Amino acid sequence: MTAALSSSTSSSPVAAFTPDTVSVVIGGSSGIGRAVAQALGQRPGRVVVAGLSTGLDVADADAVRAFFDELGPVDHVVVTAGSQAPGGAVTAVDLDAAKAAFDVKFWGAIAVAQAAAPHLRPGGTLTLTSGFLARRTVPGAFVKTAMNAALEVSAKLLARELAPLRVNVVSPGLTDTEAYAGLAPEAREAMLAKAAASLPAGRVGQPSDLAAGYLFAIDNAFMTGAVIDLDGGALIQ
Repeated sequence: MTAALSSSTSSSPVAAFTPDTVSVVIGGSSGIGRAVAQALGQRPGRVVVAGLSTGLDVADADAVRAFFDELGPVDHVVVTAGSQAPGGAVTAVDLDAAKAAFDVKFWGAIAVAQAAAPHLRPGGTLTLTSGFLARRTVPGAFVKTAMNAALEVSAKLLARELAPLRVNVVSPGLTDTEAYAGLAPEAREAMLAKAAASLPAGRVGQPSDLAAGYLFAIDNAFMTGAVIDLDGGALIQ
């Protein structure tokens, strides 16, 4: 029995990190994406960071396709690129702003999946980013909820269609990143402290907390079509 288990495990298509490994982080110049890129940078191989700061607009599917065609074979692709989503009730939301948000976070992620898939080597992975609002009903958060829910469902379909390549999603909760840099320092600290007090974990997330989730999705050869919730317990409040 032990020998059979060992044989089965050893046949799993895991892409070990070597000097030739190529990992791509779309949205890797700030926040969670930067933490993922830094964590991957501690491993053998090359990490390519791309996004608006490097001139890649994920809302431009042709540009995304050209980027991956030029890059060539890759092993791991992580998408953390997000968008500013308008708030408001479903009946009052600014549809133009909502569509613009979808163009980046949802359709941008799909564009990356389409463009990267032909270049992913055996054992490769694609990891997308949603958010805890995908499965929590919060009035006024319609656009974020819809985008994140759509991403989670799409990832499950991609996991079937691209198998044996693995596709997963990391779903962050409130994370202390540059996304809140526009707030006055006192307001930001008060907001984070209030959120921490309400969460079962007793604190908000740090980018490094989230980066560990992406590495888990990459490393676990038995994980595909999964949503990894890293939200400090927000979904069980």
